[in-house]
Parts: sequence; structure tokens; C-alpha cells
Amino acid sequence: MSRDGARGGLMTIRLTHIGGPTALIEVGGWRLLTDPTFDAPGRRYDFGWGTSSHKLTGPAIAADQLGPIDAVLLSHDHHGDNLDPAGRALLPSLGVVVTTVPGARRLGGSARGLAPWGTTRLEAEGKPTLEITATPCRHGPPLSKPIVGEVVGFAVRWEGQQDGVLWISGDTVLYDGVKEVAQRLRVDTAILHLGGVRFPITGPLRYTMTAAEAIELIGLVRPRTAIPIHYEGWKHFRQGRDAIEQELAGAPADVRERVRWVPIGEPVELA
Repeated sequence: MSRDGARGGLMTIRLTHIGGPTALIEVGGWRLLTDPTFDAPGRRYDFGWGTSSHKLTGPAIAADQLGPIDAVLLSHDHHGDNLDPAGRALLPSLGVVVTTVPGARRLGGSARGLAPWGTTRLEAEGKPTLEITATPCRHGPPLSKPIVGEVVGFAVRWEGQQDGVLWISGDTVLYDGVKEVAQRLRVDTAILHLGGVRFPITGPLRYTMTAAEAIELIGLVRPRTAIPIHYEGWKHFRQGRDAIEQELAGAPADVRERVRWVPIGEPVELA
């Protein structure tokens, strides 16, 4: 949990879900942006190996309305539904970019590459130091990594944080690497990339978590709050909010009460 100075010295987290995987996280004076996607809808994107998708909706907040950004947490740079051309054009003006090791090599500049469980720090005068730890992801079925590439999630920790980290899952299915988060981290708020991504060319194979996997993961990690994102706005997202809520209706009460839907485009304080 997070609180401001009037409530015991802990800091408020403010989250704005902009759409798809893109969110603005504000904490302790820091403004962090995840997976920048700001293209208008309608375009087709190729993801390689015969897979592609169309963007169905645009961002709830335009890029020129973002305000200053201190750092970007980029789960991966090589898929257009996580970094599209408009988002890529913004990167030089958005401060530090924290991403995968190969992604940092491709992007250059101020990009910092992290392997799973690697850590970097963000420091600025008058702000608490943020510790960013990369967490494991597998963006598809077993043995798919050479095809789908490197992806990471992020755990964000800061001085005085008492109730656990803020964790962003990144694009991943549920597998042992993600389950390791439950063993290694105490998570307060989990931002989960869902959508059950699937492509016609690869049939039933999934590339992000389904609602059923999210239910299992929430039961393992036991965050105070679990916030779904990455479930709308793209044709290859096969489980939208309605499907996720149907699955949640049959989940244990202890899981259901942890899930919080946030309105797209509106800042929400996570208290």
C-alpha cells in the first residue's frame, strides 16, 4: 500500500491506464510510462513468423498530453503492440528507458538493459530512489523464446515502502519463471498483462496470460490489489473484460476481492 505524508509518510501511487499495455505510474514525484503505444487505430502490424494484428482503438490520452516522463519501463521493443512507431518516436524525450538486454542494444542512447532479476536504480534530487528489478517472462509456449524474443516484467521498490513492491507482469504466459515472483518478492500491487493473445497461424497457442492463469497467479502471489491491463484495443487480444469477468466469477472469493478494474484514461489513486 502507499500513502502520502499526511497518512504516515508512505507515498500515493497514481495509475492511469492509457490503453493496451500502456500506463502512467506516478509515485513520489516520479512519472513512469509503461510500453508506449500511441498510434491511431486502424493499422496492421507484423510481429514476425506470419503473425500480425490490427489496432482497434487509439490511446485514451494523446502523446502530447502526457506531460514530462522520467523513465519508460519497456517490457520489449520488438512488437508493435508494446512499442509502436509513435511510442518509439517519443523515446528520446522520455528520459531513461529500462528494457531487455537485447532491446537496450537495439535502442541505444539512455536505454538500460536488464536480464531477469537484474536491478537498476533511478535517482533524482528531491525524489526517493527507485529500484527497478526485471522479472521473468515467457511470451509464448515452451521453446518459443527464439521466435518471440526477450521480454521482462518489472518490480518497482522505493525507500520507505512497507507493503511490498509494485509489479508489472509484462507480456507472459504463466510458467515457472513467473511463479518465481511469488517466492522472491512481496507484491502489494500487481499490474497484469492479460488478453490471452492468440494468432490464427499458430492455432490454440497462447502468448499472454488467460483469465484462468491470472486467477492461479493471483492465488500464488497474493497481491493486495491486482489490476488487469493489456486486454483491449487489439484484434489479437482474445479475452476482453467480459470474458475475464466471467472467469473471475468462478474464482475463489479471496482472488476475486483482490482484482480492481481501473477506468481507461482516468487517473486512479491506489490506496
